[in-house]
Amino acid sequence: MATANAANSPSPPPQPPIAQTPGVRAAKFQNLFADALSKTIRTCSYSKFSSCFPTPSKYAPQTLTSIWQQITTKVEASAKKEFEEILIERDVVAGLNELERLVGEAKSRKERGVEIREPPHTLPPERLYLAHLAPYLQRTEMELDGELKRLQSENEELVDSIQAQREETEILVGNLERFIADLERANELMDKEVEGNGIKKELADVEQEMQAAGREAKL
Repeated sequence: MATANAANSPSPPPQPPIAQTPGVRAAKFQNLFADALSKTIRTCSYSKFSSCFPTPSKYAPQTLTSIWQQITTKVEASAKKEFEEILIERDVVAGLNELERLVGEAKSRKERGVEIREPPHTLPPERLYLAHLAPYLQRTEMELDGELKRLQSENEELVDSIQAQREETEILVGNLERFIADLERANELMDKEVEGNGIKKELADVEQEMQAAGREAKL
């Protein structure tokens, strides 16, 4: 009797749990984050980092290299940890997997020209919840993709700005060095000119005559 009642019940059997293994959408989302993070870390290369600290780079390169490695490693590990915590807290993998399943079912029905409607009261609570959650997950995925692309673009602009400032600084330093070199050459030429014309000796004779005249005036 119990078996017959269960068979005639309008409620379907419980749905199997959603796999936590990332599907196509979840895997793509995770790969997108990994690529964006990797590119961000690469923009902070040692050459660019050391250019901000020329003195330690020149006299303590090993120490500066160690500091750079510690910073980049910590930033990368921290970003990955926070991302994993968000995935778990929001149950993102399961949500994207269910979204993928619903989209796949809809496409399959559309291709077959079949429209199957299940009475809402026969659906399990989890499926109803995910059905309402699907648009939000799609919108959130698009927003996160846009945010990642925006951050990636800002990082590229920042790197270009730093590189431009560095090139401008190198040009200014080069001009200053050439100006100093020109002054030194001018001083050398003036010294040679003064020595060649005997001006130093004449100045010394005039100074001696003035000193002798001063002594006579005192007497």
